[in-house]
Amino acid sequence: MKENFRAAVIAVVAGVCALPVLAQSPGATTYAQKCAVCHGADGTGNTPAGRVLKAQDYHAPAIVKAPDAELIAAVTKGKGKMPEFGTKLSSVQIEEVIRYVRTLQKR
Repeated sequence: MKENFRAAVIAVVAGVCALPVLAQSPGATTYAQKCAVCHGADGTGNTPAGRVLKAQDYHAPAIVKAPDAELIAAVTKGKGKMPEFGTKLSSVQIEEVIRYVRTLQKR
């Protein structure tokens, strides 16, 4: 009886700990895998690679004001030192990343 209870408690704790990961949007997951190394988890570009490459801070007024289509084009085709991701990510993935970037701008 105690073993079943213990197993149930462990399963509940594991499930609760996994909720933030499961709740993460596809855009957040792609961003973490492809973008955060330069742009940082918070979108400021304050990472070693971001500082070297002068990665854009997503909170900059020009980026905040830029239409989604402009940001999608920059991710798809590349811009400045940023490589193109149009051959690495689908158009849906790129749109999801831009939606996620917009959430970073509100933080």
